Amino acid sequence: MEQRLHAWFSENGRDLPWRRTRDAYAILVSEVMLQQTQVDRVVPRYLAWLERWPTVESLAAASAADVIREWQGLGYNRRALNLHRAARHLAKQGWPDDLTELPGVGPYTSAAIRRFALDDDVLPVDVNVERVLRRTGASFSSAAAQALMDLGATICLARIPRCGRCPLATMCPSRGTREDPERKQGPFEGSFRQRRAATLRLVAESSRNLETLDDEAVCSLERDGLVIVEADVVALPS
Repeated sequence: MEQRLHAWFSENGRDLPWRRTRDAYAILVSEVMLQQTQVDRVVPRYLAWLERWPTVESLAAASAADVIREWQGLGYNRRALNLHRAARHLAKQGWPDDLTELPGVGPYTSAAIRRFALDDDVLPVDVNVERVLRRTGASFSSAAAQALMDLGATICLARIPRCGRCPLATMCPSRGTREDPERKQGPFEGSFRQRRAATLRLVAESSRNLETLDDEAVCSLERDGLVIVEADVVALPS
């Protein structure tokens, strides 16, 4: 089954910029950006980010305010602060043996960095990979990581799998199986998330008087460290 998967991937694998590097910092950036954000949205932002901050040291030297501004539009802005804090940790102390010691790095992100940057024999299991493993009931080596990701993202879809195009279909015990989509987050339009994003965007443009802003959104952003409030003036952290 793995041989078939590799043959399919050699013809159909996605050409993604973070697949052309073994730089651990670049892969960290890509993995943090890809958390809850679609690949097509990430690609241009990833390239722009690395053009501006090509190394751990350059990002560590940046201000939190500039990092938050650069992140605007990607959503889940706490990821930007985590990435910035991780860079400062790395610039001072280097890469830890346990990558989950870094802010914002959980078991999956740690495994992805180890596999794609350090060539460790570990299989990162995201939602797409988990689905392929569960449906096929097969075991795959760590060398199949990217192929599994692409198969799960483009063919072995949750709701309507494209079994007619799957290289593993004839060997798959779950062929034709459909799954109810996971419960999605509510619509962004009109949500508190939208209010937070709009408030942060205003503050990113310039410091604002608290009375001119959504007070509830400001409180939430302040708790996350995305803004600071001093003398009723709301600004980005330095």
